[in-house]
Amino acid sequence: MIKSPNVVRQLKHVSRITSQISSKRLLSTSPILRHQDKKTSTSQDEMDHFNQLASTWWDVNGPQRILHKMNLLRMDFIQSTLRENIPLNEGVLNKEEEIYVPGYSLDLLPEQIRNAIVHEQESKRDQVISQMPKYKILDIGCGGGILTESLARLPTVESVKGIDLSTDVLEAAKLHKALDPALTDKISYQLMPIEDISKSEKYDIITMFEMLEHVNFPSEVLGSALSHLKPNGWLFISTINRDFISWFTTIFMGEYVLNIVPKGTHHLEKYINESEVQDWFKEKPQFEVVKSEGCMYLPFKGWVYSGNASVGNYFMAIRRVK
Repeated sequence: MIKSPNVVRQLKHVSRITSQISSKRLLSTSPILRHQDKKTSTSQDEMDHFNQLASTWWDVNGPQRILHKMNLLRMDFIQSTLRENIPLNEGVLNKEEEIYVPGYSLDLLPEQIRNAIVHEQESKRDQVISQMPKYKILDIGCGGGILTESLARLPTVESVKGIDLSTDVLEAAKLHKALDPALTDKISYQLMPIEDISKSEKYDIITMFEMLEHVNFPSEVLGSALSHLKPNGWLFISTINRDFISWFTTIFMGEYVLNIVPKGTHHLEKYINESEVQDWFKEKPQFEVVKSEGCMYLPFKGWVYSGNASVGNYFMAIRRVK
């Protein structure tokens, strides 16, 4: 339990910060970028912080245990989104062979009929997946490889490339990967910013989880990532809304009361509201925000969907449509 003077100090700190932070974190290109060598850079303090965590990255009960728990919901979000958006009747010429997709909720139907429709749809999804080329994935800000390894183990994935700016954390990722020979040819790790990736490299899926709130220019990271997305490819991101509730749950409770997140991991002024990301993509007609889900951590249950993407943490799925 933290001492009361620290509580008061933290409350004063957030009050001061919230009064100074702009109501919007600008995602557009800043003039400062003209003087930056790497537009997706993070501060040295951020890098030092994550380097210090490298040795315990794969300790499921250690400082990164919150990420290990969140990874279950990350994977559910990615896999369910991909599966839900598989076209069931693409290329079907005979109307009689089409899978029935009602324009209303299946919950309105009797259970027996509902189950029959769901079974037919899921069988068709399995068939389509078995015939699809395997995914090539880029994991930006891969850290110690928690998500990278989970993605690589999926039978639908051909390869995953993980990139990060932390030398020590990437070393932890490489060491853990070496423990499983099955991952040798499926995962590659590189120390580099996204803009150093060859322009010719294109991916079916790009992931950026718990990463945008740690970079100086999030719009540049997003723009660079999108340039490497194949037609009909997917970008999956997660970050945190910039509000009092987020400060209270992720910083005050997470870092100072429950001690489930290492102190100094988060900075309220770098959080990005879900509405800001939505507005940014509205100016990009070649991309569509397909899904956005709020999520929250319950100490005795783990990570769950909250039903409100405008408060706290959130996941977002974006698809290239042009």
